[in-house]
Amino acid sequence: MTLRKLTFIALLLFTAQFCAAQKYICKNGHASIFSETPVENIEALTKELSSIYDSKTGEVVIAIPIKSFKFDKSLMEEHFNENYLESDKYPKAIFKGKIIEASTLDISKDGTYKVNAEGKLTIHNVTRDVKIPGSISIKKGIINMNATFSVRCADYAIKIPKIVLVKVAEVIEVTINNSYSPL
Repeated sequence: MTLRKLTFIALLLFTAQFCAAQKYICKNGHASIFSETPVENIEALTKELSSIYDSKTGEVVIAIPIKSFKFDKSLMEEHFNENYLESDKYPKAIFKGKIIEASTLDISKDGTYKVNAEGKLTIHNVTRDVKIPGSISIKKGIINMNATFSVRCADYAIKIPKIVLVKVAEVIEVTINNSYSPL
């Protein structure tokens, strides 16, 4: 094999490795929801969040299976899935957007950075433009994304009957924690 061919093959391998390292995947991220009312607090957690992040473009997609949220009380979980989120009809919550500060992040260096994600959040078959503040921390090549934001049920056509408004808040706090590894 000639030196020229070897150089070309080495360059192709380097380029393929470099390009692949720009995309990161999260297969078992965490998301929690919290509703606070004077009568009762409601919390649920899922460890089935999945996401892809492109560190070069800042693009990020997050998908959460609605039925994967687990509640302390089975009746709460049943009402959440059947009455409010209608998870058989609308099985996922999806965010598609971009980390605005992605071009200024050096993912080869450990550190924590405040960031903002802008994009479209779809819940209950309603899509809205959102801006979500959060942070990205990098440690030994592992990228962690964290964010806490509010979701107004009415904005996503999630109807809470007046009779239970004392038990279910109109605004739900959502917390996301994703750990990404190279794709």
